[in-house]
Amino acid sequence: LQVSILNVGQTWYGFGWESLLAEVGFLAIFAGNSRTGPPVLVMWLLRWLIFRLEFGAGLIKMRGDRCWRDLTCLRYHHETQPMPGPLSWFFHHLPDRLHRAEALGNHFAQLVVPFALFAPQPVASVAAAIVIVTQLWLVASGNFAWLNWLTIVLAVSVFDDRTARLVLPGLTGPRFAPAPGWYEGLVLAAAALVVVLSWQPARNLVSRDQLMNSSFDPLHLVNTYGAFGGITRRRYEIVIEGTADPVPTEASEWREYQFRGKPGEPHRRPRQFAPYHLRLDWLMWFAALSPRYAEPWLPRFLQALLAGEEPVLRLLRGNPFPDAPPRHVRAQLYRYRYTSWRELRATGAWWQRSFQREYVAPVTLRAQNRVT
Repeated sequence: LQVSILNVGQTWYGFGWESLLAEVGFLAIFAGNSRTGPPVLVMWLLRWLIFRLEFGAGLIKMRGDRCWRDLTCLRYHHETQPMPGPLSWFFHHLPDRLHRAEALGNHFAQLVVPFALFAPQPVASVAAAIVIVTQLWLVASGNFAWLNWLTIVLAVSVFDDRTARLVLPGLTGPRFAPAPGWYEGLVLAAAALVVVLSWQPARNLVSRDQLMNSSFDPLHLVNTYGAFGGITRRRYEIVIEGTADPVPTEASEWREYQFRGKPGEPHRRPRQFAPYHLRLDWLMWFAALSPRYAEPWLPRFLQALLAGEEPVLRLLRGNPFPDAPPRHVRAQLYRYRYTSWRELRATGAWWQRSFQREYVAPVTLRAQNRVT
């Protein structure tokens, strides 16, 4: 079902955690039921998945932007990440030495710790705990859909019974019946399939031309992961506006469409949405990076606003044209930056924005311009 959704959703489901969910879902099929314990092979395949997830993310950073190597990326990342959270403003204003410590801790968690997942207990459990702490740090500093929470669930699977009882005192493990022979054979077949399909993702890890968030098989059974190999230094946002005037002039009143999660009105503090995934807001962030990320969905989105399509309007925080759709809509590109402590106290604004250029000229329901 998840793979079908990925194929139908195309661009809207082209995120790394979508393939991650498909891969985890496939392994979960063989994890046993309430009467049969999870097979050892499946538990090791889950560790192999965590390894690729974390180590791949670490390698793509070291091979990518130089700021990861000189530990300066987090001077910008908390401000320019796709979906800032309620605490992102505060993370951005941490002292520079803490930003460097963040980057160094990230490298340790993603380039060193994954190898310890294959070590004997309790070393493997300690490694899993470090992964969980790192993911909770990411949960606090931004909105990354369900990526962090799913990674935490995977890391918990590494804990042995003793570690689990330390976390949850009084926990007692259930007694499982022996697994039937046909089930063991099925698990062996699934494990063999994963091993064969792991060849290309493993080669990708050691390749200089490493791909991130890619699938090498149509069912997304064994994938490659990674994110933020490059860090943007400036944040740009697309602001969508509409007017009821039949012919726009300099005197026309343009009303701004507000999105649920992405920055818009400067006085609105970023909200917490993860693990919910605001796909439209994420794609708007990509579109602001380059117009090539906006085709073909953004022109269709503008047409839907002009038509007043309710399913599309429900993706937004509100509709500035409750009585009738606008006659024209346009897209403007702004640069956003966090305000300082002094500016926040004086104005109550979390963002300061400045106009850059027109992104899409005013369009009507009958004719639509291409993204410029």
